[in-house]
Amino acid sequence: MARISGRPPATTIARRWLAVIGVALLGYAYYHPLRSWIETRQELSSHRTEVARLAAEKRVLQQRLQVSTSLDALSREARRLGYVRPGEHLFIVKGIDAWKKAHTLVGDGK
Repeated sequence: MARISGRPPATTIARRWLAVIGVALLGYAYYHPLRSWIETRQELSSHRTEVARLAAEKRVLQQRLQVSTSLDALSREARRLGYVRPGEHLFIVKGIDAWKKAHTLVGDGK
């Protein structure tokens, strides 16, 4: 029995539509988990970058802490604040800038 029309049978058309619908449902089922996985990877990457930055900052702060707690650093800071060692006397000298200015003018005239 030969077919006259060029159209495929209804069962073939139904199978094609079922295949299209199946592929669409499969794509929809994979879309949400895939999107969630991509977002999680991006968030993880940004967190790793932040952790690396904070670790570098921690190393710098630890180095500064070690330097600032050394005896030399404490001694310099104490002297900057005006503290003196036992047996020493503190002298405050004023007018150093004016003295420097007067002596540089004298030195320029030679």
